[in-house]
Parts: sequence; structure tokens; C-alpha cells
Amino acid sequence: MCEATLSLVEPQLVLSLFGARDQHLRVVRDALGVKISHRDGEVHVSGEEAAVSRATEVLEHLKSLVERRGMVTPDDVSEILSRVNGNGEAHFKEAIEVINAGQTIKPRTAGQAMYIAAIRQHDITLSIGPAGSGKTYLAVALAVEALKHHRARKIVLVRPAVEAGESLGFLPGDLQAKINPYLRPLLDALHEMIDYDQIKQFMAEDVIEVIPLAYMRGRTLNDAFIILDEAQNTTIGQMKMFLTRMGEGSKIVIAGDTTQIDLPSHARSGLIDAMSRLRDITGIAQIRLTKADIVRHRLVRAIVQAYDEPEPRGKKARR
Repeated sequence: MCEATLSLVEPQLVLSLFGARDQHLRVVRDALGVKISHRDGEVHVSGEEAAVSRATEVLEHLKSLVERRGMVTPDDVSEILSRVNGNGEAHFKEAIEVINAGQTIKPRTAGQAMYIAAIRQHDITLSIGPAGSGKTYLAVALAVEALKHHRARKIVLVRPAVEAGESLGFLPGDLQAKINPYLRPLLDALHEMIDYDQIKQFMAEDVIEVIPLAYMRGRTLNDAFIILDEAQNTTIGQMKMFLTRMGEGSKIVIAGDTTQIDLPSHARSGLIDAMSRLRDITGIAQIRLTKADIVRHRLVRAIVQAYDEPEPRGKKARR
């Protein structure tokens, strides 16, 4: 255990440095796994030596920034964390080539760079992270890259349709029309990386499949890049069924947000169970993205933070 101490900026700039409700400090703490406290004009950082060193460097950069311009934004915190926790050159090397000519996709945080590296180096990767942290988008990009370079013969994108349940049959239209709303986020990601006509051709030729989880039962997929999205909404049995579909030459990425589980209260999430059950198996990577990896609109990080905080006393939600 190691501890470091930093002197603070001018008193009137402390709020700008820490952020509302210390949100900037919370992001640094969560990203690096350190404890941060402030008292008597000083910031105290404690934890593992390497993490404390990185956290101290981040805070020094933030302090310098707030002294120069009087404010720090959440994007500033994320960018500085990325520089300190990784480096620009490493991020560049992790650029993902997709099928659209000249387009590359790069990680925007150190956590995302680690996620990309884990997927490339392992046959199975399980990932947990908040909305907007790039879990699905980056996995789809890597699948498209694998298809482009003939490292995969097909892409299979899978989602559980938990919300549909038995009511699926009452929705209008044919089967594809009924399941489309549940698969739409995966298609949206694909459309950013492959031309519309090319996607239609790939789907017609069975090179790309976008299917509900239930339709995976009984299959064995060889030379495929398989992504299970919204995996927090699988049961333990469904997760086992999905994992055992893996054939020779295939790669699996499982992504989910364990703060948004839609299963019945008595059912344990298959993703949470798998993270525990499979943690010691060689060849399986586990990545946990954090609020520091959120790269959607800057307000998404603030919204996630607000929902992570306990409800103020005296304010009860209306039923």
C-alpha cells in the first residue's frame, strides 16, 4: 500500500478541479482503483504504488489545467486518464480497419484500448461496462475487421429478447419485423462500418447474421466472430448454451451492463455467473470498463454518475 499527497489549487478553483459532487475525483478513483480524499488544503491518494503514481500524475495535470483556464470538463478528465493510463502511440496501433474505404476506428480511452487488445489476443472475452463505453461498437468493429482480413468467415450478432417474452407473438408483422427492435442497436453499429448494399448482400449470403439468442440453440459455429450483446439479460442456462456453440476457429465477445438487468428478480444473470465461474480459465479474458470509458455525449457520463449515487434522503420515488 502506498500513499501520496498533493497541495490544492486556490480555494476558489477547488470546485472546478473536483467537479460537482467530486465527480472528477470519482472518475479518477474508479478508473485507477485508488482511494482519494481531501482535507486541510491537500489531496491524499492511496492504493497500489503504480496506481497511486498514475492517479497523482492525472491530478497534477488537472490541477495545471484548472489553474490555466479556470475549469475542467469530464472530457478533459477522460483524455488525461487515457494519456496517463496508456499512451497515444499504443492507441494508434490499436486502430481498427472496417470495410468502408479509408475508415478506421480508434479507442478513445485506455480502457477501450485494453478491451481491443483483449479481444484480439483471446478466443473468448467477457466485458462489463456502463452505457456508452463502447462495449458493443468496438466488438462489432473488430468483427468487421476480422471479416475484411479473412480471419473470420462470418459474423454472428446475438441479443436476448428478454422484454418480448411470450408477448412476441402478439406483435404485428412477420418474425423479422417482431424481433427487429431488439436487434436494431447491432444493425446500427454495422451500418456505420459497412455500406447498406454490402450489408444486404452479406446477410443474403449468410455472411452476417443478426439473431435472437434463442435461435443459437443446437448450432455449432466454425470460423465465426460471434458477439452476444446485452448479456446481463441471459440466464445461467442460456449463457452456457451460447458459450458451447463455439466451434473451431471462432471468437466470442460477450458484453453487458450489470446495472441494467431486466430478468425476473429470482433469476441470476448469466453474465455475472460467467464472470465468476470462468475467471481462472486460460484463453478467456475479462474486461471491466468504467465511467471513464464513456465516449457518448458528455451528459451520458453525468447521467450514469447520477444513477450510481444514492437517492438523497427525504426524497422517495413516486410509485
